[in-house]
Amino acid sequence: MTDSSKILEEMNDRSREVFRRVVEGYLETGDPVGSRTLTRSLSESVSAATIRNVMQDLEYLGLLDSPHVSAGRVPTQMGLRMFVDGLLEVGDLNTGDREKIDATLGNNSGDVGSMLDRVSTALSGVTQGASLVLAPKHEAPIKHIEFVSLAHDRALVVLVFADGQVE
Repeated sequence: MTDSSKILEEMNDRSREVFRRVVEGYLETGDPVGSRTLTRSLSESVSAATIRNVMQDLEYLGLLDSPHVSAGRVPTQMGLRMFVDGLLEVGDLNTGDREKIDATLGNNSGDVGSMLDRVSTALSGVTQGASLVLAPKHEAPIKHIEFVSLAHDRALVVLVFADGQVE
């Protein structure tokens, strides 16, 4: 059992809900989430002081951080990883999205590059976000990734690998 799954199992329902709402609020707005904001949205009625105590406990566990004394909380890297691994609820694909993805595989021209381009486009369309699909060319890990805006709907992705190769 990993440390993050152990932490998640040991958290009570209130802590789990506060953590989930802080992460979701942060991902939605990019701003720290405060205790007063959470008191309005939690399933149980508790005071802002109670929420601050729970957030302080989550900060002690390394899941949340505070940019400054009077700010709300933001998730740490470890907190975001734990959220994705243990709390993120992803729904099933609807029929239209499934058909879009399946259509990318139906046109096998033998060209791996064009197939990966189609898969990337389909994933971006379904998720309404950036997608990155790579063919395993070599074993070097990615050292740096940069997105350069080319237009409102296009971006250039620059990958720098640990062995110095750039794509």
